[in-house]
Amino acid sequence: MLSKNKIKFINSIKKKKYRDIHQYFFVEGEKLVDELLHSDVQIISVLAVKDWIEKKQSKLSNLTDIEIIEVTEEELKKISALTTPNKILVIAKQPSHSFEINEIKEKLNIFLDNIKDPGNLGTIIRIADWYGIKNIFCSSESVDVFNPKVVQSTMGAIFRTEIHYVDSSNFLKKLQQLNNFNIYGTFLKGDNIYKTELSKNGIIIMGSESHGISDKIKPFINKQLFIPNYPLDAKTSESLNISIATAIACSEFRRRIM
Repeated sequence: MLSKNKIKFINSIKKKKYRDIHQYFFVEGEKLVDELLHSDVQIISVLAVKDWIEKKQSKLSNLTDIEIIEVTEEELKKISALTTPNKILVIAKQPSHSFEINEIKEKLNIFLDNIKDPGNLGTIIRIADWYGIKNIFCSSESVDVFNPKVVQSTMGAIFRTEIHYVDSSNFLKKLQQLNNFNIYGTFLKGDNIYKTELSKNGIIIMGSESHGISDKIKPFINKQLFIPNYPLDAKTSESLNISIATAIACSEFRRRIM
């Protein structure tokens, strides 16, 4: 049986303030937890219904120094962030990632400028995972990657990518000094992404859902890209959703090197 204090503690981790204090986050649902179990992320506590624990007994026996608590469906509802809880909730240690500028300069990377929507961030992480992009850099104002909605929408990709929060100006200044390294940005006006030359390395900057790329970021960009609508003279939506635009950009960059 879950104590009131345990329920209160788990529910507190839904808020960024307490995630930052404890450096924990939680993962829910059978599929997502399966992804977690195959990662290097440190597990602190497993709270699951009886049949899940019995089914995963052999896997759980290989884990050391973790707390395993059998809960009922009703108890799971009290701590879940999901509308319909799914058998298992795991509290895990937030992974910490570091990077070196010289390591990322040969790779393709993504930079997210002031992304606010958890679903968009989660989807972009999933897109990056699909296209083999390991490093995603976020401005410090962006939504927290360990927000339960972000974690859920990554569908496990969060365990295979590295998300870094950086001071935008300082980070981009360092990238600007690199040789043979392009800083791309997506705009409503720019070079047609399908017709311009794209490099296999660099960084793609995607702007916020409401305002696009911020004014303080624009001076660092040396390649402005535009995803054209079809046909060009047609009246269409004002812009693309940021996660859709990211998918199109990543697809086109990767297509060039296949």
